[in-house]
Order: sequence, then C-alpha cells, then structure tokens
Amino acid sequence: MNKFLYIIFSLVILSGCSEYQKVLKADGEDAVAKKFKMGEELYNQGKFEKANRLFAQIVPNYRGKPQAEKLMYLYSNTFYKMKDFYVAGYQFERFASSYPKSEKLEETSFFGARSYYQLSPIFSKDQTETKEAIEKLQEFINLFPDSEYVSDANTLIQELDFKLEKKAYEIAKQFNHISDYPASVRSFDNFIFEFPGSRLREDALFYRLDSAYKLAINSVEVKNTIQKGIIYLKKQRLETAKEYSQAFIEAYAESKYIEDVKEMASEISKELNNYSTKS
Repeated sequence: MNKFLYIIFSLVILSGCSEYQKVLKADGEDAVAKKFKMGEELYNQGKFEKANRLFAQIVPNYRGKPQAEKLMYLYSNTFYKMKDFYVAGYQFERFASSYPKSEKLEETSFFGARSYYQLSPIFSKDQTETKEAIEKLQEFINLFPDSEYVSDANTLIQELDFKLEKKAYEIAKQFNHISDYPASVRSFDNFIFEFPGSRLREDALFYRLDSAYKLAINSVEVKNTIQKGIIYLKKQRLETAKEYSQAFIEAYAESKYIEDVKEMASEISKELNNYSTKS
C-alpha cells in the first residue's frame, strides 16, 4: 500500500513539473496569460524561484497594461523572498516610481528600504552600504510617518547606527591595543562627540583615559619655549589625563572599571605633584 501511494505521489510531482516546463517554454499570446496565472499560483505556494522565472518572461508583454502593477508587485517580491536583495531593492524602487498612487506603495517602499538593510555587512567591513540603508529607511519614515512599518524601520535604523558605533569604537580601541595612544585618544574623542548616547560610551571613556594615561606616563620630558615661558609637554598630557579621569568618575562612579580608573588617577596626581615640587 505504501509503495502504491509513493508511486501516485511521484506521478503527481512529475506531472506538476512537466506542466511547469510546458508553460515555461510556451510561446504566443495564450502562453503569456498562462505564465501569469501559473506564476501567481506558484507565488502563493511559496515557490518563488519558479514564479520568478515565469514573471521575468512576461514583464515586457504587460507594460502599459492594467495587470502590469500586480505583476510588478509580485515580481519584485519574488526577488526579496529569494534573498536577492540587490535586485529586490532596485525592483521595489522601480515599482514605487512607476506606480506612485498604488495601494502597495507603502509596503513596497518599506521592503525596498529593508532590502538595503539586508545588504549591510558586519561592522568590521566597509560601512558604505550601512549608511545607505539608514538613508533609505529614514526616507521611508519621512514619507510615511504614520505607517505601520515605522516602528520596524526605527528598530532597523538603531541596529544599523550601532554597527557604525561599533566600527568607530573598535578602530579607536585597536589604536590603544597597538600602543598608538595619540591616535587612540583622537579617535575616542571623535567617537564620544559623534555618538553621545552610545551604549559603548562607558567603555569609550575608559579606553580614552587609558590611552591618555599611558601616553602621559610614558612621555619623555620635552620643554617647549614660548613667549610666556616654558611649557612642559608631559605635564600637559598628565593634566589632560586627569580631566579624563575626573569625567569618568563623575559619569560612572559604579563602573566595573572604577578601581582601575582610581589607580590611574592616583598615579597621575603623584606625577603632577612632582611639578609642584619643582616650582
């Protein structure tokens, strides 16, 4: 009995495949309508690759016709469902441009922007596509501020923003890791200015202090003569590190880094006291 059912099932599958191939290869006006009908059926069944192949053949035949809007909507969606996000983004934008009054405009505009989001790489890679995705999602929010998709769009923007934060943070931290402390301090200063509300702010403030502290402590004394007298470069760096330590303690008194920060602050004070003794 099981063998019999298997044979029947196989015949049904082969029959379906045979019918698909027959329609796919057909020509003529009747074939165009059949391809649309079968393509829509396959789309509804979740067979997006097969539907896409049929739609691709008939898109030129429906230009300027009433059915073209529906066809292009389904066609664009097949690319998204197939995870071909480059083409999906292009096709959704093309749909929005061609049918600005469509009832599907809001939906296709969102998924067009979401296609760009899908193309955003991991934070360690170039973030050009991430920035483009943020722009596309923000454009959607500006065009459809009351859309049901706005909440999702804002969530995606936050995720992409954090990717940019993570990229900038890791670059600054890498400078600290390789002992390029001037570059690390500059990079963390830029990070703190550009991302004032970042969840990485505490870590950034700590590693900025760590870089400034190591830069100051390891400095060889150099005297810079100016019109008003003598400026000690090491002293300047120690004073900068002191400011950073105070800023950190004020902002994060209960931080996991607090003991390290206090230890650095103590050492900075001792070094600065040497200058008071010299005076």
